[in-house]
Amino acid sequence: MTAATPHFVQVYEEDRAAVRAELAAGLLANPARVAPKFFYDVLGSRLFDAITELDEYYPTRTEAAIFAAHGEAMAQAVPAGAVMIELGAGNSAKAASLFGQLRPAAYVAVDISVVYMRESLTALQEQHPALPMLGLGMDFSSSLALPDAVQAWLDEQGLAGAPRVVFYPGSSIGNFSPTEAEALLRQAHAVCGGGGPGSGLLIGVDLVKDVTVLERAYDDALGVTAAFNRNALRHVNELLGANFAPERWAHVAFFNAGASRIEMHLASVGEQVVKWGDGGGAVRRFADGERIHTENSYKWTEEGFSALLAEAGFVASSVSASASASQGCWMDVEEWFGVFWRKA
Repeated sequence: MTAATPHFVQVYEEDRAAVRAELAAGLLANPARVAPKFFYDVLGSRLFDAITELDEYYPTRTEAAIFAAHGEAMAQAVPAGAVMIELGAGNSAKAASLFGQLRPAAYVAVDISVVYMRESLTALQEQHPALPMLGLGMDFSSSLALPDAVQAWLDEQGLAGAPRVVFYPGSSIGNFSPTEAEALLRQAHAVCGGGGPGSGLLIGVDLVKDVTVLERAYDDALGVTAAFNRNALRHVNELLGANFAPERWAHVAFFNAGASRIEMHLASVGEQVVKWGDGGGAVRRFADGERIHTENSYKWTEEGFSALLAEAGFVASSVSASASASQGCWMDVEEWFGVFWRKA
């Protein structure tokens, strides 16, 4: 069945009261924290797009180079005619770059908001009119179980028993702690289990490397990442009615070797009092230099992430004679980034 227009399903509905409660709890914690999902208002999303163009920020271009260099080898491993389910799809550009080689039978783009996806997915459908497409608005970090409406749509396409390929590019798995990452991967395994033989996971992972390279990627010379980090406070002001002065917070990014993660923080420049709520009823006093923790980005070794995938139920298979691909992982020449394929 040929789809002329993409289908959309929105299951996530923002609970403003719950969002405010989450933000307030984070600000009152010790140390204070703001979850990285609050980076991504409209301005934050545009700033992140700018970050991906920076010389210092290697992950986006390195992963793209791996897809370009090893796409044919990936196509030999990934089943043709599968339902491609992309997590955190955004503008769907990464999946689209692989359509010609992986030859999916349908494409399901998963992101928190259908509104954000609608324009890009509609344009993508025009470029690939014979490929059925569905945009699913869902917070997959909370639950990755596909709703009944998606299964019904797959049934309509005649793809009830087709293999499923969960595609999770961009190294976003690094935003989850190892325990959280394993839980998410187990859910991805369950999604694959709903498909036919050959189902599996194709995932991009940022690898451990020289500390200087890592830290420059999160603290660029132009200060774009610093602006991205501070913009989270502007977003908090909007959501919580707070009175943060973003310009009075310094961007801090460093590699925590013991935890194998980049950490991003905002440090108070001078003593500050931040208020929020009706009439400014809630208060948090920040000492000079006191920090708000805004993001972790875990970096993995090939062996460590392979073990994590195995714990989640995925199975390695020999896919190519090329370097590293015998373990189901394609890397760039510097071995900065890996794209892993595992069967469910």
